[in-house]
Parts: sequence; C-alpha cells; structure tokens
Amino acid sequence: MKKFNLTTVLIVAGFGFVFFVAIILAGALMLSRDGGFVGLGGDRIAVVYLEGVIFNSRTINEQLKMYGDDSRVKAILLRMDTPGGGVAASQEIADQVKWLRNEKGKTVVISMGSVGASGGYYVACAANKIYANPGTITGSIGVIAEWVNYGNLLKWAQMQPEVIKSGELKDVGSPTREITPKERGYLQSLINQMFEQFVSAVADGRKELTRERIKELADGRVYTGEEALREKLIDGLGNYDAVLKATAELVNIKGEPQVVTPPKPRRGSILDLLTSTDVGELIANNRLQPPGSTLQFEYLWK
Repeated sequence: MKKFNLTTVLIVAGFGFVFFVAIILAGALMLSRDGGFVGLGGDRIAVVYLEGVIFNSRTINEQLKMYGDDSRVKAILLRMDTPGGGVAASQEIADQVKWLRNEKGKTVVISMGSVGASGGYYVACAANKIYANPGTITGSIGVIAEWVNYGNLLKWAQMQPEVIKSGELKDVGSPTREITPKERGYLQSLINQMFEQFVSAVADGRKELTRERIKELADGRVYTGEEALREKLIDGLGNYDAVLKATAELVNIKGEPQVVTPPKPRRGSILDLLTSTDVGELIANNRLQPPGSTLQFEYLWK
C-alpha cells in the first residue's frame, strides 16, 4: 500500500513538473528578446505607440531603431494618438520612419486613434500607409508659436527686469515686454519656413496632392478621418484590428502574425524619476515651466 502511494505521488509530481516546465517555456516564447510581448504565429509585426504631446524623439526613435535592426520584423505599425508637439522632435521621428523604409526596407503603417494631428500628421506622412477611424481628428497642418506677456504683472508688483544682450533680437519673445514690429516680422519669417517644411513633408508623402492643393488644406484646420480620406490626406478607414490585418496583407504575412511590442518601462523610485533622462529633457526644454512662459515653435493642435 505504501509502495502504491509512493508511485502515485511520483507520477503526479512528474506530471506537475512537466506542466510547470511547459508553462515556463510558453512564457519564454511569448517574450521577445527585447522584453516586449509577442503573439504566437509566423512573421512579426512590431507595434509602437506614439501618444501624447511630442516633447522629444529619443524614446520612440530607440524603439523604431530596435525593430529596424530586427530581421524578424516585417513591418512596423505605428499606433498614434497625439496632437503633435515640437517642430524638431516631430521631424526627427519622421526621419526615423524614413530610415526604416529607405535603409532597412521595412513597411511602416500608421493607425490613428482619437487624434493624429499636426506633428502627428507630419510623422504619418513619412509612412507607407495612413489609416484613421471615421471620427479621428487629423490634419492641423501648420505651425504655432505663443507665449504669455506678464510685463504688466511685473509692473504691478513693482519688479523691473534687467536684460543685457549681445544683439537686438537675442531676447525676442521676452515675456516681460511688448514685441516690436521688427521682432514680429522676424518670428513670422521663422514660422513661414517651418510651414513650408511641413508642406514639403506632406507633398513628399502624399503624391496624389499637389503643393498648391496642400496649401489650400493647410490653413490650420482639423479634419475628421472621413474628411481626410475624401481629401486624400489618408489612405483608408479602420480600427486598430483592421489596420493590423491590412498591414499583414501588405507584407504578405499568411495567417496570424506575431505582434511584438516594446517592453514596458521599469517602475522605479521617485529618485529614479527625478533623475531620469526624460525629466531632464523636459526641464531643458522648459516643459516643466508654466505654460506660455517661454517661446516655443510647435506643430501642435490646440
């Protein structure tokens, strides 16, 4: 009887061990080498998320480069939910998308969520295909620069700012005084340059549209996804699942593709947060100062 019980225990333990190992192996298969998660299936599609205001390009460009260097990834689906942001940061992300296409031979598809406007649309124009939902807010092709003038508040508080500068335009956009006509003309010339760069990016990505037609559409207004399709600003309508399927078909993936996503950032301490590069960049870019306290040039829908 004891021998029978011991044999039974050993058999049950053996099955339990095999089951445990199978679970571990399955979990390992579900993890990509970079710590992100994948589904089970054939060739891979990487899904990268561009969300919120675009402050800098570092994090998302690192993710795009990682998948650009991965031969197992056949396409990148850039899931977008952003009103845009900094001019240069938007341009850097767009350049990385072009690098994926031109240098790495990857297919890049845009899937817009609620918003894919201004700097987000600038990035989208660098991709192979752009999809949105019927009610997605997109467009807002244009540039904005704004700041708050609190000079009168300083006068009320009997505070007098003192400025020593090397040139007449060194403190253009100062929040402590009125802007001069010459300064306004100078800033408008910068805005015009950045606007032309935006128009060129759209013209390069949307071959169906002439530069003249793009400028007619680029008065700063937003469009629904339905309107954007009619105006040839995007290629089609569809939710995330539909766009994922379309992406798989675009790169001739048969059956269910593996979906690779970037690893989630590690949750650190408050000290880690305060000393992180992202926070440092926010401080360097004046993003932690009161809104409008410094002059910013942005591809941003507000």
